[in-house]
Amino acid sequence: MKIGRIVSVSGPLVTAEGMEEANIQDICKVGKLGLIGEIIEMRGNVASIQVYEETSMIGPGEPVETTGDALSVELAPGMIAQMFDGIQRPLDKFMEKTESNYLVRGVSIEPLDRSKKWEFTPTVKIGQKVSTGDIVGSVPETKVISHKIMVPHGIEGTIKTIEQGQFTIHDTIYSIETDEGVKEFNMMQKWPVRQGRPTAKKLNPVEPMVTGQRVIDTLFPVAKGGSAAVPGPFGAGKTVVQHQIAKWADVDLVVYVGCGERGNEMTDVINEFPELIDPNTGESIMERTILIANTSNMPVAAREASIYTGITIAEYFRDMGYSVAIMADSTSRWAEALREMSGRLEEMPGDEGYPAYLGSRIAEYYERAGKVITLGSEGREGSITAIGAVSPPGGDTSEPVTQNTLRVVKVFWSLDNLLAQKRHFPSIDWLTSYSLYSNELNEYIGKSLGKDWSNMVTRTKLLLQDESELEEIVRLVGVDSLSEKDRLKLETAKMIREDFLQQNAFDDVDTYTSREKQYEMLATILNFEDEARAGMELGAYFAEIKKGTAAAREQIAKSKYFPEDQIAKFEVLRNDIKEAVHEVVSEGGMETNA
Repeated sequence: MKIGRIVSVSGPLVTAEGMEEANIQDICKVGKLGLIGEIIEMRGNVASIQVYEETSMIGPGEPVETTGDALSVELAPGMIAQMFDGIQRPLDKFMEKTESNYLVRGVSIEPLDRSKKWEFTPTVKIGQKVSTGDIVGSVPETKVISHKIMVPHGIEGTIKTIEQGQFTIHDTIYSIETDEGVKEFNMMQKWPVRQGRPTAKKLNPVEPMVTGQRVIDTLFPVAKGGSAAVPGPFGAGKTVVQHQIAKWADVDLVVYVGCGERGNEMTDVINEFPELIDPNTGESIMERTILIANTSNMPVAAREASIYTGITIAEYFRDMGYSVAIMADSTSRWAEALREMSGRLEEMPGDEGYPAYLGSRIAEYYERAGKVITLGSEGREGSITAIGAVSPPGGDTSEPVTQNTLRVVKVFWSLDNLLAQKRHFPSIDWLTSYSLYSNELNEYIGKSLGKDWSNMVTRTKLLLQDESELEEIVRLVGVDSLSEKDRLKLETAKMIREDFLQQNAFDDVDTYTSREKQYEMLATILNFEDEARAGMELGAYFAEIKKGTAAAREQIAKSKYFPEDQIAKFEVLRNDIKEAVHEVVSEGGMETNA
């Protein structure tokens, strides 16, 4: 360890001299309080250190001690259902130790419980050859997740000893005879957060991640192993969209990073998630969730580290063969932390004061997502789906963070403030959003449902686009100028918007919609248009059909509240529509007024 001396303090940036033996990314203990910091720049023997704690009352002359280690996370049983801060300190243990609701400086606390014993069951035998990434045993960490103990990176050899029973994460449970001798191992690995965990091969994402949110799953799906961005102005519902995906996505594990967001939003997560039941497992959502909280009132430098901590934990579970979703809310606050540190380092600013390397840092983060074949002889497949919220000032998506994000991600869920003001949630604008996975995923969904899903989705998008163009005409010359067919298009598009895309996150039934129910809902709305058009071709007027199908359309509006076990109702509803239109045609009325 090398001890230097503080030269200057500028907010979270501390410069220290006498650090010629230190390296960039080394963790330091700064000042008499031993605040945690990381070296981010070296100039000769002077190190620039970003400190992850409040630096007030720290001054020149105080010591700086380097540990020689990079900022790393501990990876072992005990992470799931926990809430950590940006540098993996468990906040509940932090509060117990300090007896304070605030972050007390200079407190050293272990990320994971050293005393709790876990039931370890080996899956390999003595004499068996193993290499990096091979699973040697498992621990039932929660009712949902079996924590697989893997051979650490760079280790290859033969199992010499292996135990079964209850152990702490620090107890030796197996040993491997390598070319360099016998090495003993416990359940824990450490990994530097700024370095991606290696994999055997990257794969193309082909399977959709079902979120239960109709506008996403139907119009703008994201693949397992894909990446998506949710930009939108204040109050448009970014956080609720991410909460919904974190609650209902059909992944094995969720890592939720609250990066610079308001404390009350993380409080909502803590209060809501334990009470929610995962529809896929029947257990609490927290049984598969890890929370990382670095809210807006916490040290700004730790905000920059928090998303790396989150993605490293996600990579670890991916390497076990799990599908993981990581939510970063929001990357704009993370970019602001980058900008602040860059300014204090007196670096040349880029667009709007952000550092010139902003684009490469965003790309680095999202590139760590993906579907992979993991290291190890088993050839497991795992995936990380990265979904980042972006908070552009005033909703201006031309600003640098949004634009650099859109260059990397393949799904763009554009939140519209006007939709939010109309109480239409999720307020994802169907005219400006897109998914570059749509073609492949729609084919996949169509095969799994045994239906012509791709054409249904294409038709839905065209109806919504046609509605936008027709509304311009209506605003100029009135609805009476439209043809009968165009009026039908407007009515169908309205039903798609209000009865399908609009979804209530706080209703027990409407909050989540299965893929099968989404198909039935959309098929029923499109069936209404088909039957109405056929009726009009037989001589009925649109106004007559609209009046004659009022009861059926009211049932379509209520269909979002049909429980999942009552999907058979949709077939009855489609028959009701057909009969209502046939009745209008058979009467042969000549009513023309809407």
